[in-house]
Amino acid sequence: MKLVKVLSIIFCVVVACAFLIPAAAADEWNNRTTVTFSAPVEVPGVGLHLLPAGTYLFKLMDSPSDRNIVQIFSEDGTHLFTTILAIPNYRLRTTDKTVMTFGERAESQPEALRAWFYPGANWGQEFVYPKARAMELAKIIQEPVLATPIDLGVAPIEALKTAPVEAIAPTGATVALTQVVEPPPVAVKPTAPDKPSAQVKSLPQTASSLPLLGLIGLLSLCTGLGLFMFFKKGAHQVAPVSGRAS
Repeated sequence: MKLVKVLSIIFCVVVACAFLIPAAAADEWNNRTTVTFSAPVEVPGVGLHLLPAGTYLFKLMDSPSDRNIVQIFSEDGTHLFTTILAIPNYRLRTTDKTVMTFGERAESQPEALRAWFYPGANWGQEFVYPKARAMELAKIIQEPVLATPIDLGVAPIEALKTAPVEAIAPTGATVALTQVVEPPPVAVKPTAPDKPSAQVKSLPQTASSLPLLGLIGLLSLCTGLGLFMFFKKGAHQVAPVSGRAS
């Protein structure tokens, strides 16, 4: 009976993992994050440009090719408020901060969202504002702001994929994008002088969770067969009879 209990527990754990792992992988893929604002905030993008105080759902657009388009939904994910154009930004230290706002703002004006970082991730999304608004924000914070000349208020989502992006300085001049976004550091590994350097190829981090799910399915099958054989053996076992014939 102890063996039956152990096998039953293993089977339950395997089945639970089969359901939990795909959900966790999905959250990491689209950076699904719930954010609560205690006051109204300004956002760029297609659609609403002022989010009232409340709780919202931030996600990367569900497409393998559009990894820099952010969508903001209602807390339950049923209503899309806005779609935001962004470009990757890098930070050396990861934190649990999910949304960043500009440090300063005009008097009696809501704060404007600047970037979104998934908790614990180095890579984040720096938001792109319409050029006219980017020039205003740059003057307020005295720092360059990402801008696009297209009208985000009426632009379809398809237009965001090819929209030009530039950085606007407080003077109104166009500057390099690197003054706003930080590229990832380049790690240089020293090689021994007496050994030829080997070229190391890094694989893109696009591994699927299908092999893991296949392993979980195989373990579930083996566990089920083990239980079946155990009970089948018990059912056909005949107990010996002791005693003498009279």
